[in-house]
Amino acid sequence: MPRTLLLLRHAKSAYPPGVADHDRPLAPRGQGDAPAAGRWLAEHYPAIDAVVLSPARRTRETWALVSAEAPGPWPDAVLEPRIYEAEAGSLLDVVRALPSTASEAILVGHNPGLEDLAGFLAGDADPEALGRLHTKFPTSAIAVIEVAGEWADLPRGARLSRVEVPRG
Repeated sequence: MPRTLLLLRHAKSAYPPGVADHDRPLAPRGQGDAPAAGRWLAEHYPAIDAVVLSPARRTRETWALVSAEAPGPWPDAVLEPRIYEAEAGSLLDVVRALPSTASEAILVGHNPGLEDLAGFLAGDADPEALGRLHTKFPTSAIAVIEVAGEWADLPRGARLSRVEVPRG
């Protein structure tokens, strides 16, 4: 069964004084960009059936705004502590553990881990997508990875097909 992995970097966050990194909220720009990312996902990937996100406040707030744009119910998000401050290898372990029944999954997290994971899974990437990924993977960016086999078999069968940066 073909699968799609969506890697969503959280929307732009604020840096309030005295607030720990884990607890940083979205900035006003992020509050506008996250719904735009949700609209893009709803249009192109309405059948998301697995959602995993970092427990950081900014990723939870991003997903709340993104999922509000869903055309129907997307599944409840699973908070995965391993995503916060993770490197590509740890993120790959999270993806490999996705349910085998999921055909469209989204992982909401942070850079540089997400960008590094997308690069690692690029495979025979679309040249334009690869160029956009390596130019910059900004907040609210979405990398689309086509997966020909099982999640557990990654990186085999993976291909970066698109990078989008929806803005509000």
